[in-house]
Amino acid sequence: MNAHDHALFDHLSNRHLNALEEETIFILREVAAAFERPALLFSGGKDSLVMLKCAEKAFDSGRIPYPLLMIDTGHNFPEVTDFRDFRAKELGAELIVRSVEDSMKRGTVRLAHPGESRNAHQSVTLLEAIEEFRFDALIGGGRRDEEKARAKERIFSHRDSFGQWQPKAQRPELWTLFNTKLHPNEHFRVFPISNWTELDVWQYIDRENIALPSLYYTHKRQVVERRGLLVPVTDITPPKDGETVEVRDVRFRTVGDITCTCPVASLAANAEDVVMETLEVEVSERGATRMDDKTSEASMEKRKKDGYF
Repeated sequence: MNAHDHALFDHLSNRHLNALEEETIFILREVAAAFERPALLFSGGKDSLVMLKCAEKAFDSGRIPYPLLMIDTGHNFPEVTDFRDFRAKELGAELIVRSVEDSMKRGTVRLAHPGESRNAHQSVTLLEAIEEFRFDALIGGGRRDEEKARAKERIFSHRDSFGQWQPKAQRPELWTLFNTKLHPNEHFRVFPISNWTELDVWQYIDRENIALPSLYYTHKRQVVERRGLLVPVTDITPPKDGETVEVRDVRFRTVGDITCTCPVASLAANAEDVVMETLEVEVSERGATRMDDKTSEASMEKRKKDGYF
């Protein structure tokens, strides 16, 4: 690519990112105007950090007008939860953390066995938090390119009084007009970066110089190969009999519960490097890195109908 082509690519990329940013800011302001008790789901991951950056711009120098909410499985990477706490404190934002472990103590979450992933059980704790704080809108970082069930979501995704998603009962969103009417005990899940792709997210991170947890960039980590994935070796995810532990150069494309999140082989040391890698990938980030997403579209739809993100 010569200098002229490179300049044209940067211009078109910036124009595209500006349009996505403007749409996201519009949606974030719409939530603040339309709902009484919204919250922004904030994990400390890259998508929620992009949303947070847009929220800063949406409300300029003023404080973000809704709290940040994290549903903690108790098996999250400490680098991510530490960064979550740091970023919330840096912004002076209210951070609410609710734990799956507390739901287990209450008996509302029961694991089939101690080693079961808690990831799917987050929906119970989330619904409990919605009831506790009477949230009427939850802003999430879901994107339509992640997997097929998420592609069926509206930007303003209605949930009934049981917190359930009914894909055939979603409201039309023509000309960016959103029907935000709610009946008692109902709420919305709002996805301001629905129209972003993984590449868009990384280009925006690069352009805006957004700080991320170190896990997103190359580092050496003990892993084992299992079913085509690189499974991180931790106290929670020890190697199985017969598996060989290797030290590999890896990074995480997405971060979540340790029991179901895998890194990929990578030497990408910064956002620009990741952008170049992302241009060449053929498998979605969840398909390539999430053990619990090796499931059917119908299975994921069922999770969402039960209240999952």
